[in-house]
Amino acid sequence: MEFPIPYPVSFLIILLTSLLLITVRRFRAAAAANAKGPKPPKAAGGWPLTGHLHLFRAPQLPPHITLGALAEKYGPIFTVNIGSRTALVVSSSEVAKECYTTNDWAISSRAQTIGAEILSYNNAMPGFSPYGDYWREMRKIIVQEVLSNRRLELLKHVRESEIELAAKELYKVWTKRKDYSKDNGYSGQLLVELKQWLSDLSLNVMFRMVAGKRYFNLTNIGNLSDEKGERRCYKALRNLFRYMGMFVLGDAFPWLRFLDFGGHEKAMKKNAKELDDMAMDWLEEHKQNRTQDDRDHQDFMDVMLSVLDGQGVLQQAPFDVDTIMRATVVNLIAGGSDTTSLLMGFTVSFLLTNPQALKKVRKELDEHVGKGRLVNDSDINNLVYLQATMKEVLRLTSTFPGFREFTDECTVGGYYVPKGTWLLVNLWKIHTDPRVWADPTMFKPERFLTSHKDVDVKGQHFELMPVGSGRRVCPGVNFGQQLSLLTLASFLHAFEISAAANATFDTSETFGVSNVKSTLLEVFIKPRLSPNLYT
Repeated sequence: MEFPIPYPVSFLIILLTSLLLITVRRFRAAAAANAKGPKPPKAAGGWPLTGHLHLFRAPQLPPHITLGALAEKYGPIFTVNIGSRTALVVSSSEVAKECYTTNDWAISSRAQTIGAEILSYNNAMPGFSPYGDYWREMRKIIVQEVLSNRRLELLKHVRESEIELAAKELYKVWTKRKDYSKDNGYSGQLLVELKQWLSDLSLNVMFRMVAGKRYFNLTNIGNLSDEKGERRCYKALRNLFRYMGMFVLGDAFPWLRFLDFGGHEKAMKKNAKELDDMAMDWLEEHKQNRTQDDRDHQDFMDVMLSVLDGQGVLQQAPFDVDTIMRATVVNLIAGGSDTTSLLMGFTVSFLLTNPQALKKVRKELDEHVGKGRLVNDSDINNLVYLQATMKEVLRLTSTFPGFREFTDECTVGGYYVPKGTWLLVNLWKIHTDPRVWADPTMFKPERFLTSHKDVDVKGQHFELMPVGSGRRVCPGVNFGQQLSLLTLASFLHAFEISAAANATFDTSETFGVSNVKSTLLEVFIKPRLSPNLYT
């Protein structure tokens, strides 16, 4: 989540012209709320016009930390003003459960921001479209045709082959460049920018599932200075999530949107154009080379073209078929690759800073897989410590599931919440609640083998909700877990990993729709299996 809104004197002078309008609106809203029930506590410290925006700007602490401190003072439910917007901040599993169950019908729409409007094809992307008939139909298609257990089983060979190929390509790079590290005292090791490698691997899996082909060849992973690592497609997809999570001037004050301070809206439009050009190429290619194979052998774009053409589905949708196709394809590829690669990067960081946990992961792999073959999908169920490790990483790194918006008035925690209020669930505060988690800020995967053994991450346990909950829970959670676990297991089984001398791994985040490590993830690797397994 970014709040790149400037505060020069000239900017405040412009905002003063809006003071009367904001005051009148808030007075009317307060009067209506008082008539229907008590209001949630409002955090003190808001400024005129801008509200609490100053609490979220650098060099302040990250927003989840700032809001967590406010929860200590005001309790698990309170409000802040973000410009002219009012946001309800929820910081306990009990109140979150009430939101995602009793009131889920009222909070199933995403908050409509400028980033979402521009980059999601005016909300045609299913992940950002308002709750309604269009969203329900698109989610149904995606769940049935892409992310169902049957479809994931049919496409198991895609993720297995891509992960195996990626490991073998990494080995080839090691054989060519391993000696280059001798001058630094790391004979036989290769320095790799792992975040790029994980991102490219995840994108290749998603491209094959969705568009039927690979996109990256993973040849630059051993060269940290190679400018080619910042490729056009990767940058555009990465920027998609950064801009989606950016809260700009027009979001806080819609009537001042035309000013576009900082040029952020212009940059969003440029990035949207780049993504759309690529999506258009993929779509035209599929139309020209459309396969008549049965659906079990088609990629998602082929299947969706058949669904939209053959059954008259979505004829009443507010978008044309081509727009729906392009928006959905970009949404699937970006969403499926971004979150999984970030999770894997965080997991490696935590393991490198917790050597005993890394030792336990390796021991488990050697016991259940051995060193005579590579990891395959059927091994994952036996890797319970690795699964626990991933849950612990999700617990410690999840912050916000994104803004929701109340589409109707309702009562939350005994307080009246008017229509139009934004909802912000502070996952970090919930995931580090000392009432639920012993030593809440400590990295302890063992807790998911003992006290929290039965807690999963699929939105049914409100003390751990990294992918949200309710109607809009992430539909790709099963796929994300399968891809992340298989990739990590394969990588950690095939290579010894270590950090450079005196290196530290930053587990802080910058903010977008998904969190991004603010530093490169550079590690030394060395094969730990027989050479014939890499060829």
